[in-house]
Amino acid sequence: MSQEPYDLRKVLAELKEQPGQYHETDVEVDPDADLAGVYRYIGAGGTVMRPTQEGPAMMFNNVKGFSDTRVLIGLMASRKRVGQMFHHDYKTLGQFLNESVSNPVWPKMVTEAEAPAHEVIHRATDADFDIRKLVAAPTNTPMDAGPYITVGVVLGSNMDKSKSDVTIHRMVLEDKDKIGIYIMPGGRHIGAFAEEFEKANKPMPITISIGLDPAITIGATFEPPTTPFGYNELGVAGAIRQQAVDLVKGVTVDENAIARSEYTLEGYIMPNERIQEDINTHTGKAMPEFPGYDGDANPALQVIKVTAVTHRKDHPIMQSVIGLSEEHVSMAGIPTEASILQLVDRAIPGKVLNVYNPPAGGGKLMSILQIHKANEADEGIQRQAALLAFSAFKELKTVILVDEDVDIFDMNDVIWTMNTRFQADEDLMVLSGMRNHPLDPSERPQYDPKSIRFRGMSSKLVIDGTVPYDMKDQFERAQFKEIPDWEKYLK
Repeated sequence: MSQEPYDLRKVLAELKEQPGQYHETDVEVDPDADLAGVYRYIGAGGTVMRPTQEGPAMMFNNVKGFSDTRVLIGLMASRKRVGQMFHHDYKTLGQFLNESVSNPVWPKMVTEAEAPAHEVIHRATDADFDIRKLVAAPTNTPMDAGPYITVGVVLGSNMDKSKSDVTIHRMVLEDKDKIGIYIMPGGRHIGAFAEEFEKANKPMPITISIGLDPAITIGATFEPPTTPFGYNELGVAGAIRQQAVDLVKGVTVDENAIARSEYTLEGYIMPNERIQEDINTHTGKAMPEFPGYDGDANPALQVIKVTAVTHRKDHPIMQSVIGLSEEHVSMAGIPTEASILQLVDRAIPGKVLNVYNPPAGGGKLMSILQIHKANEADEGIQRQAALLAFSAFKELKTVILVDEDVDIFDMNDVIWTMNTRFQADEDLMVLSGMRNHPLDPSERPQYDPKSIRFRGMSSKLVIDGTVPYDMKDQFERAQFKEIPDWEKYLK
C-alpha cells in the first residue's frame, strides 16, 4: 500500500496534534498590513521589531475581500516546529538536509486527475480575471510596494528543457495579470534561464506554486555550489519525505507545476520588459527583508505576464511569510548550514561538528561553527573552516567559532565564549573588501569609504571563541553530578 502523498494539508493535520504549534482564527483580518501586524506579536520572531516572540503557525480563516481563501503564516517560524514537521531532531537539521542533497529522490509526473492544484482554473482570457482578486497576497507593512507573494516556488527550465530549477523570489502583484519579480543577480539558476530566453527575445514559461509541504519550500532555497547548475532542488524534498514530489503539466504554459500545491500561477517572464517595483504606491520601499529593514524598491523588476491561476476547491490556503521573521531563518538558514557542513567535511573532515545560522543574522549573515580539536595539529583548523564558509557563501558576514562543549543553539552560551574564551587583540579576524548580501544596509561607501568601494561590498568578521588546544585543561566547565531520573522531581 502506497504512502499518502505529502502536501501542506497533511503537514497541518500532523501539526495540529502538537500542543501549541498551530492556531486558527475566524476573526476578520485585513490582508493589507493588518495580518502581518497581528502575527508580529504572536509568532514572527527573527529580526522583526520588538515586541515579538516565537509562537504557533497561524491560519486566518476570514480574510477581508476573499470569501473562500484562508491565509497561513508562520508555518516555519520555529526551528523546533520544522524538526517536528520533518520528523527529525531540530539540532541536526543541517546534517539531515546535507544527506538529502546527496541522496535526492527526483520528482515524478502525475495525471491531471491526480493534481488537486488544478481543481479550479481561472484563465487570463476570462472577462473578470484579476490576480489581485484571486490571490490573497498580503502586504507586510503600510510602506510595502504592493501585495507580495513571499513564499511562491518558481519552477522554470532552460530553452531546450534539459535543465529545470525551483527558486523563491519576492514577487509583487502590479496589475490584473502582471507580477514584478526580483531575481537577484548571480547564482540563481532561474536567472540564468531567463537570460537565455531574453537573449533569444522569447518569453520564458514558468509556474509559481504557493501553499506547499515545507520540505519543498526549504529544499528550494539551496543554492550553488551545493546544488550545481541543473540540479533540481525538488529532489531534496523527495529525499526528506522519501517520496517523490508530484508534478503535473501546466494548463496554459509548457512547464510543469507542483501537483499538490494550494495555488498555482502560470505565465511567462517577458523578455526585455521591466517595471518599477513601487509603481502603484511610490513609497520608495519594497517589503521588509531579512536583515530587519525595508528593502528599497527596485526601479526595474523583470515582469511575469500571468496566463492562469489555479487552486484547490475546498478553502484554498494562501501561504505567506514575513520577510524578516524566524520563518526566513528556517528557509534560508538551515540549507546554508547543510551547505557549509558539506563543504568543510570535504576539506577538513570531522573538524566541524555542527553549524547554526541564528535569527540574529536572518539565516544568511551569521554562522556559528562548533569545532572539534583532537590534537595540537588541529590548532588553527577552526579558522580554516571559517574561510571555507566565506569562500562558498558571499552573503555570510560573521562567523563565530566555538568548542564542542558549547550549545550553538543557545546564544547565551555562545556569547559566554566571547567573554571567557576570547581576547579581541588575539582572536578577532577582519577581512576587508569582500562581497556581501545586497540587502545589508551598512554595505555602502558612505559607511566605510576605506574598504567599501562599491555598494555590495563588506568587511567580514571571524570571532574565534575556541580554547587553544594546549590550554584545554584550564577551561573545563564546572561539572555537575549526572542525575538520570531528574524529571521525577517535576511530577
